[in-house]
Amino acid sequence: MRSFFAMMVTAAFVVAAPMAQSETLSDALIAAYKNSNLLDQNRALLKAADEDVAIAVGVLQPVVNFSIASTFEHTERDNFFGVRQSADSLGTTMTLSANMTLIDFGRNRLAIEVAKESVLATRESLVNIEQSVLLDAVTAYVNVRLATEIVDLRQNNLRVLTQQLRAAQDRFDVGEITRTDVAIAESRLAASRASLASAEGDLLQARESYKAATGAYPGNLQPLPKTPKIARTQDEATEIALRTHPRIRQSQREVAISGLNVARAKAAMEPTLSVDGLITLNDAGSETDRLQLKLDQTLYAGGRLSAALRQNLAREEATRAALLQNGVLVSQAVGNAWSNLLVTSASIEASQRQIVAAQTAFDGVREEATLGARTTLDVLDAEQELLDAKAAKLRAEAQRYVGVYSLLSAMGLLTVDHLQLGIVTYDPAAYYNVVKDAPVHSNQGAALDRILKRLGD
Repeated sequence: MRSFFAMMVTAAFVVAAPMAQSETLSDALIAAYKNSNLLDQNRALLKAADEDVAIAVGVLQPVVNFSIASTFEHTERDNFFGVRQSADSLGTTMTLSANMTLIDFGRNRLAIEVAKESVLATRESLVNIEQSVLLDAVTAYVNVRLATEIVDLRQNNLRVLTQQLRAAQDRFDVGEITRTDVAIAESRLAASRASLASAEGDLLQARESYKAATGAYPGNLQPLPKTPKIARTQDEATEIALRTHPRIRQSQREVAISGLNVARAKAAMEPTLSVDGLITLNDAGSETDRLQLKLDQTLYAGGRLSAALRQNLAREEATRAALLQNGVLVSQAVGNAWSNLLVTSASIEASQRQIVAAQTAFDGVREEATLGARTTLDVLDAEQELLDAKAAKLRAEAQRYVGVYSLLSAMGLLTVDHLQLGIVTYDPAAYYNVVKDAPVHSNQGAALDRILKRLGD
């Protein structure tokens, strides 16, 4: 079973070998940014929010309708003499009508402002998604390298234990040790094989996570580069986060939206002045022109308008509370990330000291064993402690590296622009600038087609 699993792992790497190439962390981040379905999904949602602005703007424009109707009529009636008579007629009528709101006390203008604020809030949400995508890529990259190093460590341990088993068997053959010592060596060798199989399984899972994060299996991953600069203190990190984190900025936009909706609810109680124009032409050559100025005022709505105002006031209060709570959560995330860095840094230092001490102990115990002062079990225990110390240091280093990027994410700075990856990023304003004025002319339509094609590439 062990050899079969090893063959499966080897086969997986052989299949990927033709595509394997040297990859850096920057390559992985760029691939994640370009291949993320989650980012594509939220970019589409942003475009939908952009169209809300165009829809709101369109309400302020005149609405022109054209209709043409052909009517066939068949009538029957008795004339003065009681004779039944029938008549057929066919008429066609063409109507051109227009309607435009002149005064609505700002309701439509406020609707446009709400749509614009919603666009800005959705953009901040997209930045937050970008941070999540990039953090997943960093974690996947680090985990593949960690899993590879753990596999190397386990393989080396397996080779050493195999040599020790042979040595124990030789010493047993000459009567220096007992059969119990050989059995202990065999047991540790079997455990080492199991640990290697587990490490190889972890590596396969790490590769799958990498593919999910970046769109392809990892090739030859280069050593981790130097981590980006972070804040000097936790207070500085928190201050930056409360000022720049997209979650905070999105909440601020949502507070603005709720305030505008309160104003809209108040304006809904005001009258509306509109103008209607109508031109009707029939096939008989008759033409009718009509122009109407109309004032609409709701006098009684069963309390609906007042309830809508109170509802929007309550929602404004809720969004303000949500903003304060998001500030608490962002501060907490910064604190947790900062604490994680302190803990992992201490773990790395402690693990390094443990490695030095465990190496000294292992060397001493192995030398004493050759003199008969130590048993095979003592040697194996000392080696296991050394192996555990090395593995602990590798894990702590990986956690600290990811922790730096987690802190950047908590500060709202884990973006392609801040990391200076050197690629063309998605421009959230490109589509908006084309559709914001509700384009209807052909040149604007052509520009929109070009934008859609570019965004789809």
